[in-house]
Amino acid sequence: MKAHEVLKQYAAGRRDFSGENLRGQSFKGKNLSGANFSEADIRGANFTNARLQGANFSKVKAGLQRRWAISLLIASWLLSGLSAIFSTLLSSAVALIFDTSSLGNVIAGWVALVVIAVFSVITIRQGLAAGLGAVAVAFCVAFVVAFVITVTGATGVTVAAAGAGAAAGATGVVFAGAFAVAGAFAVAGAFTFAVAVAFTVAVAVAFTFTFTVVVAGAVAGAVAGTVALLNVYISWRAFRGDERDAWIRTFAIAFAATGGTSFRNANLTDADFKSATLKSTDFRNATLTRTRWHQTKELARVRPGTTYLQTAKIRQLLITGQGQAQNFERQPLRGINLQGANLADASFIGADLSEANLQDTDLSRAKLVQTQLDETDLTGATLTGAYIEDWGITSHTKLQGVRCEYVFMRLPTKEDPEPRRKPDNRNETFKDGDFADFIKPIVDTLDLYHNQDVDPRAIAISFKELAEKHPEAELEIVAMEKRGGDKFMLRVATAPEASHSELNAEYFDTYNKVKALAEREIKALLDEKDSRISSLENMIATALQRPSFYAETYQHQGDIMTDSSKINVSAGGSVGAVGGGDVSNQGVMNLGTISGNVTNAINQLPDSSEPSKPGIKELLAQLQAAINDPNLADDDKSQALEQIKVLAEAGQNPNNEAAQKQAKKAMGFLKVIAEGLPSAATLVVACKDILPAIAHFFGL
Repeated sequence: MKAHEVLKQYAAGRRDFSGENLRGQSFKGKNLSGANFSEADIRGANFTNARLQGANFSKVKAGLQRRWAISLLIASWLLSGLSAIFSTLLSSAVALIFDTSSLGNVIAGWVALVVIAVFSVITIRQGLAAGLGAVAVAFCVAFVVAFVITVTGATGVTVAAAGAGAAAGATGVVFAGAFAVAGAFAVAGAFTFAVAVAFTVAVAVAFTFTFTVVVAGAVAGAVAGTVALLNVYISWRAFRGDERDAWIRTFAIAFAATGGTSFRNANLTDADFKSATLKSTDFRNATLTRTRWHQTKELARVRPGTTYLQTAKIRQLLITGQGQAQNFERQPLRGINLQGANLADASFIGADLSEANLQDTDLSRAKLVQTQLDETDLTGATLTGAYIEDWGITSHTKLQGVRCEYVFMRLPTKEDPEPRRKPDNRNETFKDGDFADFIKPIVDTLDLYHNQDVDPRAIAISFKELAEKHPEAELEIVAMEKRGGDKFMLRVATAPEASHSELNAEYFDTYNKVKALAEREIKALLDEKDSRISSLENMIATALQRPSFYAETYQHQGDIMTDSSKINVSAGGSVGAVGGGDVSNQGVMNLGTISGNVTNAINQLPDSSEPSKPGIKELLAQLQAAINDPNLADDDKSQALEQIKVLAEAGQNPNNEAAQKQAKKAMGFLKVIAEGLPSAATLVVACKDILPAIAHFFGL
């Protein structure tokens, strides 16, 4: 079927083109979202810049058309022949060892042999690029030595060394290219070896008047065979993904993809390539969000560009869905589709799994510490026993139907193999739906976790710069938390549409650059900023040094940083907004005074119009009563009471947008406080029962 016929039928409403012959057709820049190309032949088809969201490419046959494949096969044979010629030059140079009629030739032969030996050893140990460098060095050394031994033979020695070095390097590169293009290991290898030996024997015959043909031919043949085997080994190693020769593989795949199926710059969001054959296919700069690759063939032979397909371990995971007990720490896995995969005991510490499809995946006992999960779909996933310390879920993370009996809020240690288990009672487990209710954040925060060498000044500068660059993100510090000796968490509320993954990456890029600056450069940078940086720096330093203090929350509005509220920050504890007082000196107010203020604020609210149904006044009164929980420390009680006061004040005008924001934050703080308590604690139960009703009252 021709491309224009497909587009015409698509415009008419047809979406099913399964099994069609679309070889060599161009769909460049076209909109074919949702189309079904399953089992179609798309070899040589051009989908560059096309919109293919949700398209079905399962079982398609992509790659090179037959005429392109034949052309590349011929090219590989030509390259193999060229490799054989270079091998012949090498063996001929070594054969000069037996030319006793000329001392210069004998020296030249030995120099060539040394160069080949150095090249071979270095190439095997460090890669072809390093081998070529070693050849250059060996040539220089050989030239000096030869010149000292005999001036008259220097020219021949130099030529021999140069020829040997050039031929050795060229042979490796050319043969590797031939192997890569054709993929014909046995054929190309045998051809190269046979031609090299044949040429060598011919050269040996030419020297019959000066030395024994048999000996020279045997040595030259051995050299040619060794070089051929070295070439085969380099090529095999490059295609195994060895980093020492990765450039050979990259070049070869790029060359082999010429004329193949192209999805360059195409949008393949939610597209399905299950069981497709994809050799010699171009995916450079394509959007591969949640694209499915299960059981695809020849995925290692595609041209991936900078997408997640460039990593061999990730490709294997996508194909098999088997990643149990593997290490994927700090991998860029944004938008990856691992639906139904087995990821039990895997480690994703610091990885970016934002926008990923993790539906029905087994993440039992997986390490999800500091893992970014913004807009990630965890529907139906198993999280029992997972370690979720500082994981980056947001209100856009899908947690419906998650199967989870318990989780751990910290990584295990020898002293504490089950740290901060939730539920706290080891005899209890989450019931269906409980985990999502327990963990779903009310306040959508960007968590900036610093795990070593915390620099308050760099934090202040980096946050200020991030806020200035992204005013639309509405960045607002809502929490500071010290953890252990040198760990620090900065929690920042954002606008709902803000990308936490991008903001996190940009913040730490700036933070690391600032930390690397010299003291003089940092002072110059501070001179360009306003006094707010110094204020924020002092508060962060205080958080790292004192067990409990009050810090200001900042809200970036245009180019102005304004005070908006006070936050109590406890080392290793929770944070709550508190009104009034000096930043560094104010202590926790008398609980009786705070409770009285809260009662007065609640009493100003109207009674419920339905006696059988509690209103906001009655709900807040119940919440206040729950704070008398003996499990709750005094500073936590004062923080919780302050949040109830904020809710009471916001309840005076529940439809006001600013009041709704304050209520949302206050509920988030209450939830943070409750998370640190045993699951049977009065406040935990009250929050679980009452906060949803309060959220409904404010229309949240």
